[in-house]
Amino acid sequence: MTAGVQGDRPPRDTLLAVEAIGAALAEEGVDTAFGVVGSGNFHITNELIARGTRFIAARHECGAASMADGWARLTGRPAVLTVHQGPGFTNAITGITEAAKSRTPMLVLAADVSARAVTSNFKIDVEAISKAVGATPARLHSPGLAIDDAVKAYRTAKYERRTVVLALPLDIQAAQVAPLAILPAIVPEPAAPAQAQAAALARALAGASRPVFVAGRGARAAGARAALERLADRCGALLATSAAAKGLFRGSPWDLDVSGGFASPLAAELIKGADVLVGWGSSLNMWTMRHGALVGEHTTVVQVDCDSAAIGLHRRVDLGVTGDVAATAEAVLALLAAGESDGEVLVPVPNGYRTDALADRIASENRWRDVPYQDDSTAERIDPRTLSIALDDLLPAERIVAIDSGNFMGYPSMYLSVPDQDGFTFTQAYQSIGLGLASAIGSAIARPDRLTVAALGDGGALMGASELETVVRLGLPMVIVVYNDDAYGAEVHHFGPDGFPLDTVRFPPADLASIGRGYGCAGVTVRSADDLGPVRDWLAGPREQPLLIDAKVTSDRGSWWLEEAFRGH
Repeated sequence: MTAGVQGDRPPRDTLLAVEAIGAALAEEGVDTAFGVVGSGNFHITNELIARGTRFIAARHECGAASMADGWARLTGRPAVLTVHQGPGFTNAITGITEAAKSRTPMLVLAADVSARAVTSNFKIDVEAISKAVGATPARLHSPGLAIDDAVKAYRTAKYERRTVVLALPLDIQAAQVAPLAILPAIVPEPAAPAQAQAAALARALAGASRPVFVAGRGARAAGARAALERLADRCGALLATSAAAKGLFRGSPWDLDVSGGFASPLAAELIKGADVLVGWGSSLNMWTMRHGALVGEHTTVVQVDCDSAAIGLHRRVDLGVTGDVAATAEAVLALLAAGESDGEVLVPVPNGYRTDALADRIASENRWRDVPYQDDSTAERIDPRTLSIALDDLLPAERIVAIDSGNFMGYPSMYLSVPDQDGFTFTQAYQSIGLGLASAIGSAIARPDRLTVAALGDGGALMGASELETVVRLGLPMVIVVYNDDAYGAEVHHFGPDGFPLDTVRFPPADLASIGRGYGCAGVTVRSADDLGPVRDWLAGPREQPLLIDAKVTSDRGSWWLEEAFRGH
């Protein structure tokens, strides 16, 4: 199709570049965009809307970026973010950084000043800023190349799974261009592993008696569950994930859930006991491996990734395999099924790690809620574990749990179950608080068939509170749970034991339920499990308003994963 002659508009010999770009992006499949509109991105946003794109207006650009990030994670499609030049772009930077570090496919349409506007207040080095936060910079170089530049940027985001910042100079947006036929995309095939590498992995698995697979974001993006489960069945492997891929193996009797700081005691025991540990699209970083504590002294460590630069980046590996996760799993399975490779016999140890007794232990011990604990609830505050277990029982199984960052985050991450990998949105690659509510909004828009639960700390909730108006305006039937300890709890528990003053990280009590009601939410304050009746009523009712739960939680101790987290600082 020719960009610029789409929809109800009559063909013209020339049109504005911004019109042609809007048409080209619509032709590429853009149907949803997020942003805050200013003068610089006013026209490109309206060109997208005119061609059928749904535009989600946020109240802050960082919120818009995180909405786009959450949406992309659950749809598997490139998100589009549109921002004003200068401050519109810089306001969005934290959300863009999170997306870039997570390799979220996203196209940022960032208005920019004209080349001649060297003294403009809005002039910044968009390319340098984009590179500094790990995004891929792109630009409209001239009117004649504008359509090609825009399409290339979108396809880079889509096929290379990158966050791409496309600078849109105002003078090029307003230039006249001729309609241009867009060439079909050359869709890359999933990369198969080298035969020698696949054979080496097959040999390692054939000789393993206690293999464990840890699947990460790359396995989730590749849709590799079925291939990994077939291979695991062949060699008797147990299945775990990084936090970013939580839920990928839900329903398997051999699912250990998350590896790393969030791992249950049983999961940690079994992962550390592996004789062969294979990371599938997982970086095997300090979080996923607990700074190496989950790797046994004699464990053979293998890493499979489509990006060769990722292999061995965070820890030494004994074998690296470059290839698509699903394609690699299928190639290795074929070798094991054949029983040989280059004359070498490849026969896995019968059942591998799997026994009936172990299946029973996983079923009865692996969930955090099955681990005994001393309930620290008081008359005024509820233990966050008790709160999370109660909510897990109340909330429908078909849910999305979106997690903000902070001391609280381990409780909803590990006590609230999810139905599959699309039930968990975990924006923690940059560890910024304040992104959770917005990423939950994007998740809710992506999957309106599920109830979205935003799990926030009080610091992050107040930082992103402007987007409560967005939740209400959009009519999203979300549950927003605030684990409220009236503090930046991570800092309290990190510095407090050493006697440092904590006045800068503690705050007077805030009535967050009333703040939520002020935005138009239903609000409830919870100090004990007995206070959850209104939550039950809301879930049973029409859910006409979003529900904000201000949970006054105990904070006598740091969450169990906190010490591990601060070791990485």
